[in-house]
Amino acid sequence: MRRWMIWGVGLVIGAAGGYLYWYYVGCTSGSCAITSSPVNSTMYGGVVGLLLAKSFSPNNTIKEDDQ
Repeated sequence: MRRWMIWGVGLVIGAAGGYLYWYYVGCTSGSCAITSSPVNSTMYGGVVGLLLAKSFSPNNTIKEDDQ
């Protein structure tokens, strides 16, 4: 359950960061694929936040075999 909460928080924080990036920095000409649309920027930020959260979540360690 804790792992899902960490992933959810990472997704929400990333999406908020993506939206804020579009709002303050975004491309106004429309030639930028990610930052020209708030939807694209929010989704991209959410994916990045989710990936970062997954890297910090518990039980992501690789177990070595004793063979």
